[in-house]
Amino acid sequence: MINFLNLKQINKQYREELIEACTRVIDSGWYIGGSELAEFEKNFSAYCGTKYAIGVANGLDALILIIRAWKELGKLKEGDEIIVPANTYIASILAITANNLKPILVEPELNSFNIHTASIEAAITKKTKAILAVHLYGQLADMLAIKTISEKNNLLVIEDAAQAHGAQLNGIKAGNWGDAAAFSFYPGKNLGALGDAGAITTNDEALANALIALRNYGSHEKYVNIFTGVNSRLDEIQAAILNVKLKHLDSEITHRRAIAQLYLDNIKNPLIKLPLQNINTISFDKHVWHLFVILCEKRNELQEFLKEKGIQTLIHYPIPPHKQLAYKELNHLTFPITETIHDQVLSLPIGPTLTFSDAQKIIEAVNEFI
Repeated sequence: MINFLNLKQINKQYREELIEACTRVIDSGWYIGGSELAEFEKNFSAYCGTKYAIGVANGLDALILIIRAWKELGKLKEGDEIIVPANTYIASILAITANNLKPILVEPELNSFNIHTASIEAAITKKTKAILAVHLYGQLADMLAIKTISEKNNLLVIEDAAQAHGAQLNGIKAGNWGDAAAFSFYPGKNLGALGDAGAITTNDEALANALIALRNYGSHEKYVNIFTGVNSRLDEIQAAILNVKLKHLDSEITHRRAIAQLYLDNIKNPLIKLPLQNINTISFDKHVWHLFVILCEKRNELQEFLKEKGIQTLIHYPIPPHKQLAYKELNHLTFPITETIHDQVLSLPIGPTLTFSDAQKIIEAVNEFI
């Protein structure tokens, strides 16, 4: 069986370093808010090119806390609208509604899977206060255009960079385009912890200070609470693990890109629509290939065919947020492009330990499908 992603094999590469890091934390006697967290925040902010990185418990909390902090700072209020792509993972929507703001769903581009900038402009109203740009599957959204739109309309920009660690355009990395960005370090991400973990990046000192308090019961100083905060802290062991894995992230991205290029060059089945990635017109650095997502009208049949060939695939994602039971109030909405994407997407195996020989087997199997 060719696994979709072999986490055991990925982490085995760094086993000794990871054990050493965990041992260092265990022996230190300090497990929350210590030197490992400080070191990771320094390293990750430097990697992203931002002034601040604030470790939190997970990627969803990162998104929720950005919006919450802006409410505390008076930049957002309940009932304000945030524009968000309709085909994103539900976490992007949950973060908005958890803060009692209104998600305004708009269509993505079919070729890139990312939010369509024309759709953003068409959706702006007097209540619009922010754009949540999702770098879906590892490819930066059109941040040049989004920044232009945001500046013209005085809107905040949040990057949902949960899948885009290391993606960049014009030398600027994901996490350093918007007013703030949320990252997930879920184990399957390109930069994955060995449990739940997340971070927020920003260049805004006031926002960073508010977030540091909010993640820790609303407190900068023990027993002195300036906000009604939450407990959403990145613990020392996960921070130590991330410090190890961050050193290897760029080399893993390089391997992912090589696998992606192999797919792009050799999958020739006319039933398959490949993701848009023309390196002659689009910076190859823009995509870190967290997922390699194809479109196929006979998606379910293709998935079963590949399973019979010993190839594991996944669907990201089978049901769009506006059709989920959790959002019954949105179920009446129709987004044809989004719904086409959710009906046809299939993610092929890609990862830092996938061999070129296995990738070739996948290519041959996909090309055999009729």
